[in-house]
Amino acid sequence: MSEELPFEPSALGEDEVGVEKSLRPSRLEEFIGQPRVVDNLRIAIETARARGDVLDHILFSGMPGLGKTTLSYLIARSMGVEMHQTSGPALERGKDIVGTLTRMARGDVFFIDEIHRISREVEEYLYSAMEDYCVDIVIDPGADARVLRIPVQPFTLVGATTREGLLSAPFRGRFGIVEKLEPYPEAELTQIISRSAGLLSCRIDDEPARRLARSSRGTPRYANRFLRRIRDVAQYRAALERGPERGPTGVDEPLPLPMEAIEEGLERLGVDEHGLDRVDRRILEVLLGSDEPVGVKTIAVSVGEEERTIEDVYEPYLIQRGMLVKTSRGRRASPRAIELYDRGRAGPRQGEFSFGTS
Repeated sequence: MSEELPFEPSALGEDEVGVEKSLRPSRLEEFIGQPRVVDNLRIAIETARARGDVLDHILFSGMPGLGKTTLSYLIARSMGVEMHQTSGPALERGKDIVGTLTRMARGDVFFIDEIHRISREVEEYLYSAMEDYCVDIVIDPGADARVLRIPVQPFTLVGATTREGLLSAPFRGRFGIVEKLEPYPEAELTQIISRSAGLLSCRIDDEPARRLARSSRGTPRYANRFLRRIRDVAQYRAALERGPERGPTGVDEPLPLPMEAIEEGLERLGVDEHGLDRVDRRILEVLLGSDEPVGVKTIAVSVGEEERTIEDVYEPYLIQRGMLVKTSRGRRASPRAIELYDRGRAGPRQGEFSFGTS
């Protein structure tokens, strides 16, 4: 039987979506990490503003959660314009973007997440919008077809993709600024965690922050998500100690996040010290259970995830950690994964690498 909360859940009273947005930096100068990308963007923004020009179209690539959306917001804020946001899967027909394009003011930012998933028809509409600042709509298709050309204000298209290679060469070539975001080192993630803890009215020392950073997959999104859940654990435990008559903690003074709260929170999330979660470990179990390379379809069925999720979310980190190798015949476990995990047993060798419980 689970323990009862010593205070009403409504006392926590936070909108998680609002919390996530509140952790984002409000100015480009506050953005931690990606120094080369940020510096290049700062130069482009300042020179465009000095000339009174519209910022060039921008393409961001990299693993999910590295800050592509946040940078897009900061670009719009730095340019003093509005940002209009959508995603590639939502754009099926060319006409789906006409309304947004015609509503935008000069210099506005049009952000398309997962831009590699837009349809070819939408891509062709964007060609003329990006270069000629107009869209052509075909009226009465057939022998009596007419083309209605609609002008749009000069704008900045910002595309974010986890799979840059899926964009066609003509489309990719229309972006004047192309930047690839890399996973964050431990030191930068530690800074992000410390900053976010302060915004959440929490206090975290350097060592617990570094411990959390090591398990955050090199990604601020994971770091902030884990931090919020660890805050819940710490607040829950503190309230149990204080008793129901004292009410929730972390309201009038910063809530401490000791190492014990970090460890317990990560364990509850199923995340080990290397950032591997339950799905990561199940993928490795599938690979370690086969003497031959395994196809992504087999992996997806075995772990109950979509193929795209395996390729976009889990594989990049497993490859980065040196646990998975992609070959022409499929995926296989790396020598490091074989060394650290005993095939057919529930745990790792010598306790060096903890897969945790599933």
